Order: sequence, then structure tokens, then C-alpha cells
Amino acid sequence: MTAAYAGTVRSLSINDEPIESSGAQSVYQSAIDELTRRYGAGDETWQLDLEEFKPPLGIFLVARVDTHPAGCVGVRAIGDPDLRLGEVKRLWVRPDLRRSGVAAALMADIEERARMTGYRQLFLETSDGQPEAQALYPKLSWDQVGDFPPGAFSHSLANRFTKVL
Repeated sequence: MTAAYAGTVRSLSINDEPIESSGAQSVYQSAIDELTRRYGAGDETWQLDLEEFKPPLGIFLVARVDTHPAGCVGVRAIGDPDLRLGEVKRLWVRPDLRRSGVAAALMADIEERARMTGYRQLFLETSDGQPEAQALYPKLSWDQVGDFPPGAFSHSLANRFTKVL
């Protein structure tokens, strides 16, 4: 799936990319680097099982501006497989492109791709170390919730959000 946007960013495109590709890895590792800077090193939970971002249930999108990687977001399955629940992970946008609509475009695309993949509801989490994310999700019609579904890992101090597709 490819989406092109004519908004505040010139030549923004968003595409499914294999998580092991160089473009996907460059933005994924940038997201990990930023999490480490914000929350401290040594937390192995920043690294996810990349297999979870592969089809048929995994999704990984890369945003590009003028062909250069600009951001990413992924979805992985969580909880009871029969419930078709997904978790949004690693939304990240290059610092020079923040507040330009790239994150909102990535979220719109990942929601649509998740819906097409058969997910019924998505979850995500963030914390006080990412105030811009906490402000973004309610603007995109995500509702704050207290808990994740049974069987899904969540950080104890996280702020959790959900959206029914």
C-alpha cells in the first residue's frame, strides 16, 4: 500500500517496507536511539521481536520525504488471537520534520492497514518522557484506558490508549 500526501511536507510517501530493509532499519533504530536517550540505556524492552512486524499479522510502514526515510510505525498482534487486537509500536518522526503532519499521516495509514489486515482494535502506550505523543493521540481520536488486554505486556508507568477500528 502506498499513500502520498500533499500537506505541509513536500513529497511525503508512506509504504509498507520489510522490517529488515535498510530504510526500515534506519528509522527503527533511530526510534530505539531516541527512547534510550529519553528513558536511559539498558532497557531491553526497547528491542522488539522484529518477526512480529512481518506479515501476515505484522505491519511496518516507512514514511519518506523526497525518497529519504523520515519516520516509521508498526503494528503487532497482542492478546487473544481470536480478538484481533493489535499494538502500535515505534511511531517515530525525524526531528526536523516534527509538527509537519508526518506522525498524523503515519497513524492514519497504520490504522487503515490494520483495519485491512483484520484488526478490530488497536492499543498503544507512551509515558511522561514523551509529552508530544501524549498530546498527539487524543487529537487523533485515541481514548486513554487503564489497562492492556490480558496477555499483552505493558510498562507499569505507561499511559495507555486504544482505538476501535
